[in-house]
Amino acid sequence: MRTRSHFPKASTALLLVDVINPCDFPGGRAFVQRNLPVARAIAKLAERARGRHVPVIYVNDNFGRWRSDIDALVAACTRPDKPGAAIVDLLRPHSKDFVVLKSTLSGFYQTPLDAMLRLGGVRTVIIAGFSADNCVLFTAADAYMREFQIVVPRNCVGAKSADDVRRALRSMRSVLDARTPPARGLRLSKSHL
Repeated sequence: MRTRSHFPKASTALLLVDVINPCDFPGGRAFVQRNLPVARAIAKLAERARGRHVPVIYVNDNFGRWRSDIDALVAACTRPDKPGAAIVDLLRPHSKDFVVLKSTLSGFYQTPLDAMLRLGGVRTVIIAGFSADNCVLFTAADAYMREFQIVVPRNCVGAKSADDVRRALRSMRSVLDARTPPARGLRLSKSHL
């Protein structure tokens, strides 16, 4: 059972987009193999964020299961027959992390994410996860329209191909004014980035 807590005051938050996924789609096993290094980089970034008291928010697809919770989702995705189990094992939420389940590409559309961030005083979102050219991109676009500063660590986003990641990062830099440094270059702090 996950503990519930109020969202803390912080100027920066880390959003982990669609990292809990069974990857049971065509090409899912290849996707997992290609993106295991990305998952490891995301896990390190999340640990650094937690250590610096930067809120970690899982923004995840609910796969049409409107009654699902994150624990049920993790359990379903880590079954031995699910290709994504290796990634989910690396990236399972900790008890003090926050979870927003979404039903569309963007983590902001018809979810409490915007209200949560604003109540906490967040001005900068660090966005990591899968897929860079889809859900990460649309979440970043909605963050931009809500006037958040956007940081997308380039080694902490994955997609079906390296070209898809490069195109998405280029779009986020040019259109959304996102910064895309490597994760190790980020100075994480609850009060500033």
